[in-house]
Amino acid sequence: MAGLGRNSPPSRASLFLLQWEWFRIYFESGVVKLASGDIEWRNFTAMDDYYQNGPLPTWVGWYVQHCRTEFTRSPPGDAGARARLVFMLFLPRRWRFACFFIVTAWQIPVILTANYTFLNYLVLVLGFLLLDDRFILRFMPERWKERLVPKEDVVQAGPASEADNCEVSPISKSPKPVAAFRLALASVMLLWIFYATTVQMVWMLWPARHFRSRRFAALEPFRIANRYGLFAVMTRGRYEIEFQGSDDGENWTPYPFRYKPQDTAQGPRIYAPYQPRFDWNLWFASFGAWRDNMIVPSTEERLLDGAPDVLALFAGNPFPQAPPNKCALSFGNTASRRWKKSATRDVVEAQAPRTLRARAGARR
Repeated sequence: MAGLGRNSPPSRASLFLLQWEWFRIYFESGVVKLASGDIEWRNFTAMDDYYQNGPLPTWVGWYVQHCRTEFTRSPPGDAGARARLVFMLFLPRRWRFACFFIVTAWQIPVILTANYTFLNYLVLVLGFLLLDDRFILRFMPERWKERLVPKEDVVQAGPASEADNCEVSPISKSPKPVAAFRLALASVMLLWIFYATTVQMVWMLWPARHFRSRRFAALEPFRIANRYGLFAVMTRGRYEIEFQGSDDGENWTPYPFRYKPQDTAQGPRIYAPYQPRFDWNLWFASFGAWRDNMIVPSTEERLLDGAPDVLALFAGNPFPQAPPNKCALSFGNTASRRWKKSATRDVVEAQAPRTLRARAGARR
Protein backbone atom coordinates (compact mmCIF):
# COMPACT_ATOMS: atom_id res chain seq x y z
CA MET A 1 0.00 0.00 0.00
CA ALA A 2 1.20 3.54 -0.74
CA GLY A 3 2.93 5.12 2.21
CA LEU A 4 2.83 2.06 4.49
CA GLY A 5 6.22 0.74 5.53
CA ARG A 6 7.99 3.78 4.04
CA ASN A 7 10.67 3.66 6.73
CA SER A 8 11.31 -0.03 6.19
CA PRO A 9 10.59 -0.87 2.56
CA PRO A 10 10.94 -4.51 1.44
CA SER A 11 13.82 -5.54 -0.72
CA ARG A 12 13.15 -6.20 -4.36
CA ALA A 13 14.17 -9.83 -3.87
CA SER A 14 11.63 -10.45 -1.09
CA LEU A 15 8.92 -8.70 -3.11
CA PHE A 16 9.73 -10.86 -6.11
CA LEU A 17 9.52 -14.03 -4.01
CA LEU A 18 5.99 -13.09 -2.94
CA GLN A 19 5.07 -12.46 -6.57
CA TRP A 20 6.78 -15.75 -7.44
CA GLU A 21 4.60 -17.52 -4.90
CA TRP A 22 1.51 -16.00 -6.52
CA PHE A 23 2.77 -17.14 -9.92
CA ARG A 24 3.43 -20.69 -8.75
CA ILE A 25 -0.04 -21.11 -7.22
CA TYR A 26 -1.81 -20.22 -10.45
CA PHE A 27 0.68 -21.89 -12.75
CA GLU A 28 0.88 -25.17 -10.85
CA SER A 29 -2.89 -25.17 -10.39
CA GLY A 30 -3.28 -25.23 -14.16
CA VAL A 31 -0.38 -27.56 -14.97
CA VAL A 32 -1.37 -30.25 -12.46
CA LYS A 33 -4.81 -30.53 -14.02
CA LEU A 34 -3.43 -30.95 -17.53
CA ALA A 35 -0.71 -33.34 -16.37
CA SER A 36 -3.19 -35.54 -14.48
CA GLY A 37 -4.70 -36.83 -17.71
CA ASP A 38 -8.23 -36.26 -16.43
CA ILE A 39 -10.33 -36.12 -19.57
CA GLU A 40 -12.82 -33.75 -17.96
CA TRP A 41 -10.33 -30.90 -17.85
CA ARG A 42 -9.52 -31.41 -21.52
CA ASN A 43 -13.21 -31.54 -22.49
CA PHE A 44 -14.16 -28.48 -20.41
CA THR A 45 -16.61 -30.55 -18.35
CA ALA A 46 -14.73 -30.48 -15.05
CA MET A 47 -16.94 -27.71 -13.70
CA ASP A 48 -20.22 -29.49 -14.41
CA ASP A 49 -20.46 -30.96 -10.90
CA TYR A 50 -17.70 -28.99 -9.22
CA TYR A 51 -19.95 -26.66 -7.24
CA GLN A 52 -21.73 -29.49 -5.44
CA ASN A 53 -18.90 -31.99 -5.01
CA GLY A 54 -16.38 -29.73 -3.28
CA PRO A 55 -15.46 -30.24 0.38
CA LEU A 56 -17.82 -27.65 1.87
CA PRO A 57 -20.12 -25.99 -0.70
CA THR A 58 -21.97 -22.72 -0.19
CA TRP A 59 -25.50 -21.60 -0.99
CA VAL A 60 -24.10 -19.49 -3.84
CA GLY A 61 -22.52 -22.61 -5.29
CA TRP A 62 -25.91 -24.34 -5.14
CA TYR A 63 -27.44 -21.73 -7.42
CA VAL A 64 -24.44 -21.70 -9.77
CA GLN A 65 -24.61 -25.48 -9.99
CA HIS A 66 -28.15 -25.26 -11.30
CA CYS A 67 -27.44 -22.46 -13.76
CA ARG A 68 -26.62 -24.61 -16.76
CA THR A 69 -24.80 -21.95 -18.75
CA GLU A 70 -21.44 -21.61 -20.44
CA PHE A 71 -20.10 -20.08 -17.23
CA THR A 72 -19.74 -23.58 -15.76
CA ARG A 73 -17.58 -24.62 -18.70
CA SER A 74 -15.32 -21.61 -19.33
CA PRO A 75 -13.14 -19.82 -18.44
CA PRO A 76 -12.94 -21.31 -14.90
CA GLY A 77 -12.94 -24.76 -16.47
CA ASP A 78 -9.97 -23.95 -18.72
CA ALA A 79 -6.99 -25.22 -16.74
CA GLY A 80 -4.56 -24.09 -19.43
CA ALA A 81 -5.83 -20.50 -19.35
CA ARG A 82 -4.66 -19.82 -15.82
CA ALA A 83 -1.27 -21.42 -16.51
CA ARG A 84 -0.72 -19.11 -19.48
CA LEU A 85 -2.26 -15.97 -18.04
CA VAL A 86 0.09 -15.62 -15.08
CA PHE A 87 3.08 -15.04 -17.36
CA MET A 88 1.75 -11.50 -17.61
CA LEU A 89 3.59 -10.99 -14.32
CA PHE A 90 6.82 -10.61 -16.28
CA LEU A 91 5.36 -8.06 -18.73
CA PRO A 92 5.24 -4.24 -18.33
CA ARG A 93 3.12 -2.70 -15.59
CA ARG A 94 -0.05 -2.18 -17.61
CA TRP A 95 -0.11 -5.86 -18.49
CA ARG A 96 0.29 -6.69 -14.82
CA PHE A 97 -2.63 -4.44 -13.96
CA ALA A 98 -4.79 -6.21 -16.53
CA CYS A 99 -3.73 -9.55 -15.08
CA PHE A 100 -4.71 -8.37 -11.60
CA PHE A 101 -8.27 -7.55 -12.64
CA ILE A 102 -8.64 -10.84 -14.53
CA VAL A 103 -7.45 -13.10 -11.71
CA THR A 104 -9.43 -11.10 -9.14
CA ALA A 105 -12.54 -11.66 -11.23
CA TRP A 106 -11.72 -15.38 -10.98
CA GLN A 107 -11.03 -15.47 -7.26
CA ILE A 108 -14.18 -13.72 -6.07
CA PRO A 109 -16.58 -16.32 -7.58
CA VAL A 110 -14.39 -19.11 -6.18
CA ILE A 111 -14.63 -17.58 -2.69
CA LEU A 112 -18.40 -17.23 -2.96
CA THR A 113 -19.12 -20.70 -4.34
CA ALA A 114 -16.91 -22.83 -2.07
CA ASN A 115 -15.52 -22.72 1.46
CA TYR A 116 -11.82 -23.19 0.78
CA THR A 117 -10.93 -21.64 4.13
CA PHE A 118 -8.25 -18.94 3.97
CA LEU A 119 -6.49 -20.19 0.82
CA ASN A 120 -8.29 -18.07 -1.76
CA TYR A 121 -8.16 -15.01 0.45
CA LEU A 122 -4.37 -15.32 0.61
CA VAL A 123 -4.16 -15.72 -3.16
CA LEU A 124 -6.45 -12.73 -3.62
CA VAL A 125 -4.25 -10.56 -1.39
CA LEU A 126 -1.07 -11.72 -3.12
CA GLY A 127 -2.58 -10.49 -6.38
CA PHE A 128 -2.32 -6.90 -5.13
CA LEU A 129 1.44 -7.22 -5.52
CA LEU A 130 0.84 -6.84 -9.24
CA LEU A 131 -0.07 -3.21 -8.58
CA ASP A 132 2.21 -0.39 -7.46
CA ASP A 133 1.95 2.74 -5.32
CA ARG A 134 1.26 5.04 -8.23
CA PHE A 135 -1.79 3.05 -9.26
CA ILE A 136 -3.22 2.86 -5.73
CA LEU A 137 -2.70 6.57 -5.09
CA ARG A 138 -5.04 7.39 -7.95
CA PHE A 139 -7.98 5.79 -6.11
CA MET A 140 -7.04 6.66 -2.55
CA PRO A 141 -9.22 9.30 -0.80
CA GLU A 142 -7.49 12.64 -0.23
CA ARG A 143 -7.76 12.38 3.56
CA TRP A 144 -5.87 9.09 3.43
CA LYS A 145 -3.18 10.54 1.21
CA GLU A 146 -2.58 13.36 3.68
CA ARG A 147 -2.11 10.90 6.54
CA LEU A 148 -0.09 8.25 4.75
CA VAL A 149 1.95 10.14 2.17
CA PRO A 150 3.88 13.42 2.48
CA LYS A 151 2.47 16.24 0.37
CA GLU A 152 5.48 16.42 -1.92
CA ASP A 153 5.04 12.71 -2.71
CA VAL A 154 1.34 13.17 -3.48
CA VAL A 155 2.09 15.98 -5.92
CA GLN A 156 4.70 13.92 -7.72
CA ALA A 157 2.71 10.67 -7.62
CA GLY A 158 1.32 11.03 -11.12
CA PRO A 159 4.36 11.41 -13.40
CA ALA A 160 6.82 9.57 -11.20
CA SER A 161 8.45 6.43 -12.48
CA GLU A 162 8.56 3.07 -10.75
CA ALA A 163 12.12 3.73 -9.65
CA ASP A 164 10.97 6.90 -7.82
CA ASN A 165 8.83 4.78 -5.50
CA CYS A 166 11.82 2.79 -4.28
CA GLU A 167 13.36 3.79 -0.97
CA VAL A 168 16.82 3.22 0.35
CA SER A 169 16.85 0.08 2.40
CA PRO A 170 17.58 0.45 6.13
CA ILE A 171 20.46 -1.98 5.63
CA SER A 172 22.44 0.83 4.00
CA LYS A 173 22.05 2.93 7.19
CA SER A 174 23.88 0.31 9.26
CA PRO A 175 27.67 0.21 9.63
CA LYS A 176 29.31 -1.26 6.55
CA PRO A 177 30.40 -4.61 8.07
CA VAL A 178 26.98 -5.18 9.62
CA ALA A 179 25.16 -4.09 6.47
CA ALA A 180 27.32 -6.36 4.32
CA PHE A 181 26.66 -9.34 6.60
CA ARG A 182 22.90 -8.72 6.67
CA LEU A 183 22.81 -8.31 2.91
CA ALA A 184 24.81 -11.51 2.38
CA LEU A 185 22.62 -13.49 4.81
CA ALA A 186 19.39 -12.21 3.27
CA SER A 187 20.67 -12.98 -0.23
CA VAL A 188 21.61 -16.54 0.68
CA MET A 189 18.27 -17.26 2.36
CA LEU A 190 16.18 -15.73 -0.42
CA LEU A 191 18.11 -17.55 -3.14
CA TRP A 192 17.80 -20.76 -1.13
CA ILE A 193 14.04 -20.38 -0.91
CA PHE A 194 13.79 -19.52 -4.61
CA TYR A 195 15.77 -22.65 -5.45
CA ALA A 196 13.57 -24.89 -3.30
CA THR A 197 10.32 -23.50 -4.72
CA THR A 198 11.59 -23.74 -8.28
CA VAL A 199 12.62 -27.36 -7.80
CA GLN A 200 9.09 -28.22 -6.67
CA MET A 201 7.66 -26.70 -9.84
CA VAL A 202 10.20 -28.42 -12.10
CA TRP A 203 9.34 -31.78 -10.52
CA MET A 204 5.73 -31.20 -11.52
CA LEU A 205 6.74 -30.60 -15.14
CA TRP A 206 9.38 -33.35 -15.34
CA PRO A 207 8.71 -35.97 -12.62
CA ALA A 208 11.57 -38.15 -13.85
CA ARG A 209 14.18 -35.53 -12.96
CA HIS A 210 15.91 -35.86 -9.60
CA PHE A 211 16.98 -32.72 -7.78
CA ARG A 212 17.44 -34.17 -4.32
CA SER A 213 20.25 -32.40 -2.55
CA ARG A 214 21.28 -31.36 0.91
CA ARG A 215 20.29 -27.77 0.14
CA PHE A 216 16.73 -28.80 -0.63
CA ALA A 217 16.45 -31.38 2.15
CA ALA A 218 17.55 -28.83 4.77
CA LEU A 219 14.43 -26.73 4.10
CA GLU A 220 11.93 -29.59 4.08
CA PRO A 221 11.32 -29.60 7.89
CA PHE A 222 10.20 -25.96 7.65
CA ARG A 223 7.56 -26.71 4.98
CA ILE A 224 8.62 -23.61 3.06
CA ALA A 225 8.29 -25.13 -0.40
CA ASN A 226 5.41 -27.34 -1.50
CA ARG A 227 3.67 -28.18 -4.72
CA TYR A 228 0.16 -26.94 -5.30
CA GLY A 229 -2.25 -29.26 -7.08
CA LEU A 230 -5.83 -28.92 -5.89
CA PHE A 231 -8.48 -30.79 -7.92
CA ALA A 232 -6.04 -32.44 -10.30
CA VAL A 233 -8.70 -35.12 -10.83
CA MET A 234 -12.33 -34.12 -10.40
CA THR A 235 -14.65 -36.11 -8.16
CA ARG A 236 -17.81 -37.27 -9.86
CA GLY A 237 -19.89 -37.80 -6.75
CA ARG A 238 -20.39 -36.37 -3.29
CA TYR A 239 -20.07 -38.85 -0.43
CA GLU A 240 -21.06 -37.93 3.09
CA ILE A 241 -19.95 -39.48 6.35
CA GLU A 242 -22.39 -39.34 9.23
CA PHE A 243 -21.89 -40.51 12.81
CA GLN A 244 -24.88 -42.18 14.44
CA GLY A 245 -25.55 -43.42 17.92
CA SER A 246 -28.01 -45.96 19.32
CA ASP A 247 -28.91 -47.50 22.63
CA ASP A 248 -30.70 -50.57 21.26
CA GLY A 249 -28.97 -51.12 17.91
CA GLU A 250 -32.23 -50.58 16.06
CA ASN A 251 -32.99 -46.87 16.27
CA TRP A 252 -30.08 -44.69 15.16
CA THR A 253 -29.78 -40.95 15.80
CA PRO A 254 -27.25 -38.86 13.82
CA TYR A 255 -24.85 -36.40 15.39
CA PRO A 256 -25.47 -32.99 13.73
CA PHE A 257 -22.46 -31.34 12.10
CA ARG A 258 -21.63 -27.69 12.54
CA TYR A 259 -20.59 -26.97 8.96
CA LYS A 260 -21.00 -29.99 6.67
CA PRO A 261 -24.25 -30.13 4.64
CA GLN A 262 -26.51 -32.55 6.49
CA ASP A 263 -29.94 -31.19 7.31
CA THR A 264 -32.02 -31.04 4.11
CA ALA A 265 -34.03 -28.15 5.56
CA GLN A 266 -30.91 -26.00 5.97
CA GLY A 267 -28.89 -24.81 3.00
CA PRO A 268 -25.08 -24.63 2.85
CA ARG A 269 -23.46 -21.56 4.37
CA ILE A 270 -20.44 -19.32 3.84
CA TYR A 271 -17.94 -19.28 6.71
CA ALA A 272 -14.56 -18.98 5.02
CA PRO A 273 -11.84 -17.91 5.77
CA TYR A 274 -12.49 -19.96 8.90
CA GLN A 275 -11.39 -23.57 8.45
CA PRO A 276 -13.49 -26.21 10.24
CA ARG A 277 -10.81 -28.89 10.14
CA PHE A 278 -12.99 -31.69 11.46
CA ASP A 279 -15.71 -31.29 8.80
CA TRP A 280 -13.06 -30.56 6.17
CA ASN A 281 -11.10 -33.76 6.85
CA LEU A 282 -14.22 -35.90 6.77
CA TRP A 283 -14.69 -34.99 3.11
CA PHE A 284 -11.21 -36.32 2.29
CA ALA A 285 -11.78 -39.37 4.48
CA SER A 286 -14.80 -40.35 2.39
CA PHE A 287 -12.50 -41.17 -0.54
CA GLY A 288 -10.14 -43.50 1.30
CA ALA A 289 -9.94 -46.52 3.56
CA TRP A 290 -10.65 -46.08 7.25
CA ARG A 291 -7.16 -47.34 8.16
CA ASP A 292 -5.75 -44.31 6.33
CA ASN A 293 -8.14 -41.94 8.10
CA MET A 294 -7.98 -42.81 11.77
CA ILE A 295 -9.86 -39.64 12.64
CA VAL A 296 -13.09 -41.50 11.82
CA PRO A 297 -12.82 -44.57 14.10
CA SER A 298 -11.17 -42.44 16.77
CA THR A 299 -14.17 -40.10 16.72
CA GLU A 300 -16.55 -43.05 17.12
CA GLU A 301 -14.62 -44.34 20.12
CA ARG A 302 -14.60 -40.92 21.75
CA LEU A 303 -18.33 -40.52 21.15
CA LEU A 304 -18.91 -43.79 23.02
CA ASP A 305 -16.98 -42.27 25.92
CA GLY A 306 -18.88 -38.99 25.71
CA ALA A 307 -15.67 -36.99 25.38
CA PRO A 308 -16.53 -33.26 25.74
CA ASP A 309 -13.78 -32.11 23.35
CA VAL A 310 -15.14 -34.35 20.57
CA LEU A 311 -18.78 -33.50 21.24
CA ALA A 312 -17.83 -29.83 20.89
CA LEU A 313 -17.00 -30.50 17.23
CA PHE A 314 -20.68 -31.19 16.55
CA ALA A 315 -23.60 -28.77 16.53
CA GLY A 316 -25.35 -30.69 19.30
CA ASN A 317 -25.39 -33.84 21.40
CA PRO A 318 -28.38 -36.12 20.70
CA PHE A 319 -27.53 -38.12 23.85
CA PRO A 320 -27.28 -35.46 26.58
CA GLN A 321 -28.00 -37.80 29.50
CA ALA A 322 -25.42 -40.49 28.75
CA PRO A 323 -23.31 -41.67 25.78
CA PRO A 324 -24.95 -44.19 23.46
CA ASN A 325 -24.27 -47.90 23.82
CA LYS A 326 -23.33 -48.22 20.15
CA CYS A 327 -21.91 -45.89 17.54
CA ALA A 328 -21.96 -46.52 13.79
CA LEU A 329 -20.85 -44.80 10.64
CA SER A 330 -23.30 -43.98 7.88
CA PHE A 331 -21.82 -43.52 4.43
CA GLY A 332 -23.91 -42.22 1.53
CA ASN A 333 -23.82 -40.55 -1.84
CA THR A 334 -25.79 -37.31 -1.89
CA ALA A 335 -28.50 -36.53 -4.42
CA SER A 336 -26.88 -33.60 -6.16
CA ARG A 337 -29.96 -31.51 -6.80
CA ARG A 338 -31.48 -31.81 -3.36
CA TRP A 339 -28.40 -31.91 -1.14
CA LYS A 340 -29.54 -35.00 0.70
CA LYS A 341 -28.53 -38.63 0.98
CA SER A 342 -29.80 -40.78 -1.84
CA ALA A 343 -30.03 -44.03 0.10
CA THR A 344 -30.39 -45.38 3.60
CA ARG A 345 -27.47 -46.45 5.72
CA ASP A 346 -27.87 -50.20 5.16
CA VAL A 347 -28.31 -49.92 1.38
CA VAL A 348 -25.32 -47.60 1.01
CA GLU A 349 -23.05 -49.94 2.93
CA ALA A 350 -24.07 -52.86 0.75
CA GLN A 351 -23.51 -50.98 -2.50
CA ALA A 352 -20.17 -49.36 -1.67
CA PRO A 353 -17.53 -52.09 -1.25
CA ARG A 354 -14.53 -49.74 -1.49
CA THR A 355 -15.85 -46.97 0.75
CA LEU A 356 -14.59 -46.00 4.16
CA ARG A 357 -16.38 -48.06 6.76
CA ALA A 358 -15.61 -48.07 10.45
CA ARG A 359 -17.99 -49.32 13.08
CA ALA A 360 -17.38 -49.27 16.76
CA GLY A 361 -18.71 -52.10 18.88
CA ALA A 362 -20.77 -51.96 22.02
CA ARG A 363 -19.56 -49.57 24.68
CA ARG A 364 -17.44 -51.37 27.18
